[in-house]
Amino acid sequence: MSAMTENPSIEESLHNLPELSVAELSKVLKSTLEESFPRVRVRGEITGFKRATSGHMYMRLKDDDAVLDGVCWRGTAGRLSLVPEDGMEIIATGRITSYGARSSYQIVIDSMELAGEGALLKLLEDRKRKLAEEGLFGASRKQGLPFLPQVVGVVSSPTGAVIRDILHRLSHRFPVRVVLWPVVVQGAAAAVEISAAIDGFAALDGKGDIPRPDLLIVARGGGSLEDLMAFNEEIVVRAAAACSIPLISAVGHETDTTLIDFVSDLRAPTPTAAAEIAVPVRSELLAQVMDDALRLLNAMGRNLTHNKVILDGLGRGLPNLRRVIEDATQRLDDWGERLGNSLRAGISSRRARLAEGAAALPKPGQRIEHARLRLDSEMRAMIQAAKGQQTARQQRLTQASSLLDSFSYQRVLERGFALVSDSVGNVLASSGDAIMGTALSIQFYDGNISATASSKSVRNPEGKPKPRKRKMKDDGNQGSLL
Repeated sequence: MSAMTENPSIEESLHNLPELSVAELSKVLKSTLEESFPRVRVRGEITGFKRATSGHMYMRLKDDDAVLDGVCWRGTAGRLSLVPEDGMEIIATGRITSYGARSSYQIVIDSMELAGEGALLKLLEDRKRKLAEEGLFGASRKQGLPFLPQVVGVVSSPTGAVIRDILHRLSHRFPVRVVLWPVVVQGAAAAVEISAAIDGFAALDGKGDIPRPDLLIVARGGGSLEDLMAFNEEIVVRAAAACSIPLISAVGHETDTTLIDFVSDLRAPTPTAAAEIAVPVRSELLAQVMDDALRLLNAMGRNLTHNKVILDGLGRGLPNLRRVIEDATQRLDDWGERLGNSLRAGISSRRARLAEGAAALPKPGQRIEHARLRLDSEMRAMIQAAKGQQTARQQRLTQASSLLDSFSYQRVLERGFALVSDSVGNVLASSGDAIMGTALSIQFYDGNISATASSKSVRNPEGKPKPRKRKMKDDGNQGSLL
């Protein structure tokens, strides 16, 4: 209390400060940072790099003393000249801002480049090792160059000495049709244009106005390592590896080496050397053709002379053709006469054998009569057998009928028994089956009578129903069951 009394000005100043919310303070700090650092270049090593599913990239830039958060939005990430990765030392260009949700400041990256040639060489070495492990540099993937291409495709800048040197060298050695796909050979867009040109040439089918090249030359003049970086990009290397047209890389001078040199079918030290490799010298080919034609004529003359000597020698060893024909004609006449005689003799012999066979055949009428007699005999025997079978079966049927009749319940009824059934014809085997009030039918051997069950059945102690005593009328007829 005493301190406040001693310093009334401090207490008064504190009460005069405006009261801010956390969000308001965060906005003030964000505005201050963005106004103070609208454009900065920061050098540091990438760590904690990750690419979100949205396409945005997040990372940290660090050095020996501090760490700075960084973000690169998806629209900018697609235009970067390199692919960020952990451990890469870069120079990032962008603006400083803050992220209030975490009370941190960060750089929004617009572009980035490798920091120093050593980092660039390390990047190239790592990329070279990765592509080599995928087999893109294997010798088995390389194609042979055509001996004399009709159309040569060139991927290069339309301006500059490179395309002029290639055209000049081709016109002096062997004039062929050249199709140029103009591209930029340096800068952020160079890699995309070069890969698109290689893919475009490979996609041609030769049916349109632009012919399909028999050979491709990817060329650029000399420059620094940074100038040649477009030909070290992975998109260019993969496009060259997938190209179905034989490809010659001619990038830089003889001492310059890029990754496209390892995947191309042949590396030329210079663009001029690529033109020399692409086509032979026309004058040398003409001289070679004339020399080969002369040697061919001499060889054909020697071969004809040699064959004529052999033919003459063989001709002297051949017999007289007239005599050969005369002998053959005489033999032909002789064989023709012998053939006529043999035909007549053969026909006479076969006629005699035919007459002998016809005489040995029996007459059809006799065979038919004999068969008819056998058929009559068999028919009589079959009739007798059928009659015997019928008599035997008739006897068996009579015996079975007598036996069945002896077992018929009608015979039992004739001995004084009766058959009791209900109204639907079901036989009642015991007194328990008859329900009181049920209509009954009683069958005797000479007819049926109807009755009605008037009482329940009474069973004897042994479980059998007591037999009913029938009262006989004086007239001797059977009394009523009721």
